[in-house]
Amino acid sequence: MHYRTSRRTLLTATAATAAAAAAGVTALPGAAQAAPRVSASGTSTDSRLRRLIARMSLEEKVGQLFVMRVYGHSATSPDQADIDANLDEIGVRNAAELISTYHVGGIIYFAWAHNTRDPHQIADLSNGIQRAGLSGPTPLPLLVSTDQEHGIVCRVGEPATLLPGAMALGAGGSRADARTAGRIAGAELAALGINQNYAPDADVNVNPANPVIGVRSFGSDPDAVAGMVTAQLKGYQSSGIASTAKHFPGHGDTSTDSHTGLPVIRHTREQWAELDAPPFRAAVAAGIDSIMTAHIVVPALDPSEDPATLSRPILTGILREELGYDGVVVTDALGMEGVRTKYGDERVPVLALLAGVDQLLNPPDLKVAWNAVLNAVKGGEISEARIEESILRILRLKMRLGLFRDPYVTHRGVDRTVGVPSHLAAADRIAERTTTLLANTGSLLPLSRRSHRNLLVVGADPASPSGTTGPPTTMLAAAFEELGYAATALSTGTAPTQAKIAEAVAAAAGRDAVVVGTYNVTATSSQRTLVGALAATGVPVITLAVRNPYDIAQLAGTGYAASLAAYSWTDVELRAAARVIAGRARPEGRLPVPVQRADAPAQALYPVGYGLSYRASAAPPA
Repeated sequence: MHYRTSRRTLLTATAATAAAAAAGVTALPGAAQAAPRVSASGTSTDSRLRRLIARMSLEEKVGQLFVMRVYGHSATSPDQADIDANLDEIGVRNAAELISTYHVGGIIYFAWAHNTRDPHQIADLSNGIQRAGLSGPTPLPLLVSTDQEHGIVCRVGEPATLLPGAMALGAGGSRADARTAGRIAGAELAALGINQNYAPDADVNVNPANPVIGVRSFGSDPDAVAGMVTAQLKGYQSSGIASTAKHFPGHGDTSTDSHTGLPVIRHTREQWAELDAPPFRAAVAAGIDSIMTAHIVVPALDPSEDPATLSRPILTGILREELGYDGVVVTDALGMEGVRTKYGDERVPVLALLAGVDQLLNPPDLKVAWNAVLNAVKGGEISEARIEESILRILRLKMRLGLFRDPYVTHRGVDRTVGVPSHLAAADRIAERTTTLLANTGSLLPLSRRSHRNLLVVGADPASPSGTTGPPTTMLAAAFEELGYAATALSTGTAPTQAKIAEAVAAAAGRDAVVVGTYNVTATSSQRTLVGALAATGVPVITLAVRNPYDIAQLAGTGYAASLAAYSWTDVELRAAARVIAGRARPEGRLPVPVQRADAPAQALYPVGYGLSYRASAAPPA
């Protein structure tokens, strides 16, 4: 049942007042106002926070360093399956028990953990988490975080506004759009009680084979990426939430996924300074709230070949001392193989803190990690003063976000902010400016309804990033129907079988055109066979890359008539692509990364900045 909870009712628990009083802050009714930014020690705010830290037990101090997952839609009454999962993985029943047992300083939301069912539920979960934090021996609000990059990484889905992701925005080339996207995304997260977003991605994607970053990056040009990162973080901050630049020192040139292995980046120190560093330097200069580490090895920056997350030369020597960053440093998830390859789970959190980390994100076994840090402090390997430095940074951020004044949200605030028409319209307008037209033989596009009204839409149907959109072929067909075409959807998958290809060829008979959604096409992919078989029927084929824009290089010689890049398969980008194909919007996107020839990777098939318009279309290169 959805009910409206007034802010005054929520604050009658007095815990918020107690926390504010403990920190020397007056609790105020009404909307929370962010405190002035503080970065230097010795301020009056720091003095009050240090007094608060001095009253904390060692166990509470250790807990503040952790940001943890928890299953369930409610802080106190999750479903039984989620209770069972929590007991199995964490040893607690729910979020409230997690907070009371381990005193964690933050919670991270995931769709797969059933934290993000609907906006009112998310707001109630956030309020329940804050009530649990403020009912402890030392009342403290929590940082509630998530990965809401948009595009291919989204934890909160519809009816919240979904926006183009980083590479799509890079294709649009508008810093104003990047800032607007950050402002809208930030406002909706804040209304849900999510106050720390692990975005924007500051990696410079220069490796087309990068399996973990790709379209999560704004592009391959360091200065362009730096400008977009700065614009987007300003948008997030204008909405009162913390933003996070990731993944330091730069994850853009790897062919290994740090979720499953330990990538090694062979850039020289000079190459790193020229290619990877600029977006992070810009983020620091712009006042980024937090920076996330990468589970990568960069021998030129640390000859020990420790992962950057555990590297003191990288995190303290470069990030803290060279770049002058004094904000919160958070690890990437500690359950990823990239950080577990060299050391055991009981050593990783200790080494991360010694390297200069402040927040330890989502360890695979919280009990092991928490006790490892506690014992390291008790045994003298980590000084209590060292962890107090990190706690001070974390509490400064909570203070700056207004969480000591009022950490709660309301259903009324959700209804006024999340998925409202003005946000949805802005998302559509931004998305239209990102779709990139790469080939248009014979000026097939825009597609006339008079001559090409009867369409078949086939291709890959990857799972929705948020669990709330798609499937892509169905969504595209519906978008064309709304634009006045007759369209039929047929899912052929990322690896279509010969039987599925034959089915698609049969379905193409009598059609005026076929739209094929492609997804990470390789030289041996049967998606290439599908496109060639459809083109051989004589029906014009339009390919639409729904993830990486590099697909077109692998489709050379298949006989497609037109090709576009959408950079993601969420509904907002697919609707925009349909409008561009139909001529309801002009293709304005320009490639933010180069596309190399498949048969000669040293040569550019399409350079950065390439993109056709309907005023000057051209055939694809031979």
